[in-house]
Amino acid sequence: RGPGMERKDLLAKNAGIFAGQGKAVAAVAKPNIKCLVVGNPANTNAMLLQKTSNLPPENITALTRLDQNRAVTHVSRKIGGGIHHNDINNVIIWGNHSATQFPDIAHGTATINGKQVPLEQAINDQGWIQGDFVNQVAQRGALVIKTRGLSSATSAACATADAMRTWWSGTKPNQWT
Repeated sequence: RGPGMERKDLLAKNAGIFAGQGKAVAAVAKPNIKCLVVGNPANTNAMLLQKTSNLPPENITALTRLDQNRAVTHVSRKIGGGIHHNDINNVIIWGNHSATQFPDIAHGTATINGKQVPLEQAINDQGWIQGDFVNQVAQRGALVIKTRGLSSATSAACATADAMRTWWSGTKPNQWT
């Protein structure tokens, strides 16, 4: 995505690509393959891929892990005190990979001094949680594009690796992504 591009511009460009990929998958792939859709708008493209490939919906996912990674990073920085992003659990991203998404920490915890602390308690700043945090996560992609002139390939690559590792290996008990 480049400066000034909206999701509808990406959809117009990528819809045909993902429909074609879905037809190719239907023609030659095993029916139990797993597909991670990275091209934006990833949610819509994942649906197009599923509809044209006839793969089960549970075998296709979109890369909202990028948004989750961003949310977890913002939370760990806000808590401070040496809290690493790996100490943050159960952050949820609701909605599309777009400015309308909603990062949700209501069920999240941070491991602080060996104890699980609810994120809302650890952060202790409802104004930030309901305002800056939501906006920072939802608008991060636009900020990267404004700063670099292009989207962040490195962040997407890391999120792809994280998503596939979790999809393959699963999560620890009582944790989810």
